[in-house]
Amino acid sequence: MPSNWHFENDRVRIRKAEVGDFGNNTYTVACRATNTSIIVDAAADPNLVIANAAGTSPIAIVTTHGHADHVGAAEEVSDELGIPVLLHAADREISPIEPDGDLNPGPFPIGDTVVELVHTPGHTPGSVGMVTPGAAITGDTLFPGGPGATRFPYSDFDQIMESLEREYFSLGDETIVMPGHGADTTIGNERPSLPEWRRRRW
Repeated sequence: MPSNWHFENDRVRIRKAEVGDFGNNTYTVACRATNTSIIVDAAADPNLVIANAAGTSPIAIVTTHGHADHVGAAEEVSDELGIPVLLHAADREISPIEPDGDLNPGPFPIGDTVVELVHTPGHTPGSVGMVTPGAAITGDTLFPGGPGATRFPYSDFDQIMESLEREYFSLGDETIVMPGHGADTTIGNERPSLPEWRRRRW
């Protein structure tokens, strides 16, 4: 596994890998001071998810939402590493697996540092993201070119737009957006398109 990091600031390092048939992104977020880490979305290919965390000490699997394509390797990685799978309680009903604990918005400690977990309902009731200075891991809530899908019975377009405005578009334009699938973008790249998204409603 390459040792290079996808993103670094003075608190954390983030490594990214694509896994599975749906092109899911899995992330390792590691404390710079202690190398303690979390795995974000153990989606598929458990060996690759584990390899993406090589050289760090994972303490938990943080799941951005309960859709099956985001938890496909969670139980196997959890068993292999002996770490809990965490999910927001509002997504327990739609998740195909039973998490070991609930995610709550607010400060989330990783080693000697803290990231911010944000609750971003709309794509699913329990969607969450993670914010650290300069970067946001957004799950399936924000992508290059638009918000996540809201075609499900439990999804809501107006709610996802409220979540985007509150948690992500309050960040600086230079903030890198790392979504649940595909390439990165920035808040500055996406901000001008907000009126278009509202008009088209997707």
